[in-house]
Amino acid sequence: MVKKFDDIMRALRADAYVPIYILCGEEPYYTNQVFEFIASHALDEMAREFDQQVLYGRDLPGNDIASVIGAARGFAMMGGRKVIIVREAQAVKKWDALSAYLDNLMPQTVLVICYNGKPDKRQGVWKKAAEHPQVAWLQSDKLRDYEVERWISAYIQDYNSQKPSELSIDPRVAPLLADHIGTDLTAIVGALQKLIDGRPEGVNVIDPALVERNIGISKDYNIMELQAALIRGDVKKANQITQYFASSKDHPIIRELAPLFTFFSNLLMYHYMADKSQANVAKELGINPYFVKDYVTAAKRYPAGKTFLIIGYLRETDARSKGVNNPSAKDADLWKELIYKILH
Repeated sequence: MVKKFDDIMRALRADAYVPIYILCGEEPYYTNQVFEFIASHALDEMAREFDQQVLYGRDLPGNDIASVIGAARGFAMMGGRKVIIVREAQAVKKWDALSAYLDNLMPQTVLVICYNGKPDKRQGVWKKAAEHPQVAWLQSDKLRDYEVERWISAYIQDYNSQKPSELSIDPRVAPLLADHIGTDLTAIVGALQKLIDGRPEGVNVIDPALVERNIGISKDYNIMELQAALIRGDVKKANQITQYFASSKDHPIIRELAPLFTFFSNLLMYHYMADKSQANVAKELGINPYFVKDYVTAAKRYPAGKTFLIIGYLRETDARSKGVNNPSAKDADLWKELIYKILH
């Protein structure tokens, strides 16, 4: 049956295994955690030598799962649990044997199928597996851009609950990491752990200065500072930041335009909100309440009509950065023109 990550991990920590785990999706962070836990904890060190196998889909005879199922039906050499892990299972072409195995599972065998991508649940074998009560199906999908900041905040909360600690994160940090890293959760967790481990003794706040020292993202020249400069109408600072972007391979214009597009799209929504209380704005826009003040300030500088035009300028710049109606203009020229149009 389709399960949530937390439910699967809770059961595993209680040593309550099911016969089959199907770990799939395009975001490997959660599926890797399940796979690694089973590989490390389902058997003790001695039993792993005899009763744990790791196979690869591309290496199976005839790209058929039948040989794996044959092994799954066998008994453990040490007389206890047996673990079979299939990595890169998307390379397997023939799954009939799995469908038959679902009708008569071996309770002492733990079969872990790691599938990069999404199996088609319309196909009989996958539909059957997804609905089977003794199958734990975990599909881990990539986060959308707008979900990353919330996920980072939740990660820090979870960290505090497990330690426990009083670690906090400056609201400006999550957007910085999201812009710099994207939606790769493994990379985001790596950056967060680097920040946590790199704190000076006694420091419990992850702030932009800490990010600059440990990750290399400038606290003065980043997308949040550009947004702040546009909000207050600071032409000089906006141009300084975009010149920095244009000279750095770490700030491609296509990537940096996306947060600006989101901000001004949200600003247009803000203009037409009847209830502009902090709580309602944060809820409707899906943002941290800390940033509501930015919309209050920006709305005074950019009326709804101007905001609508800015969204058009951003779309046009995005297209031109990809070569549409732009035979020669470089990123620096595109930025300069965009900043001028926004601020004038």
